[in-house]
Amino acid sequence: MKTAGIHKQLQELRKDKGKTQEELAEVFGVTNQAVSKWESGACYPDTALLPEIANYFGVSLDFLFGLPALGPG
Repeated sequence: MKTAGIHKQLQELRKDKGKTQEELAEVFGVTNQAVSKWESGACYPDTALLPEIANYFGVSLDFLFGLPALGPG
């Protein structure tokens, strides 16, 4: 099963929230170049930022990584 990667999820979530890369960078204390690289898949956010990013967008870490919802077998 192919899933969207974190880079696609971040880009879609940011656009859905109506934020620019610059605005998102300011929220997380990084450069807009960092956000651009996250969204292009050139690099990933620091793992310490992942819960903060998921919380900001109101999604789970699984969703952020593009993983399917897991439930009881």
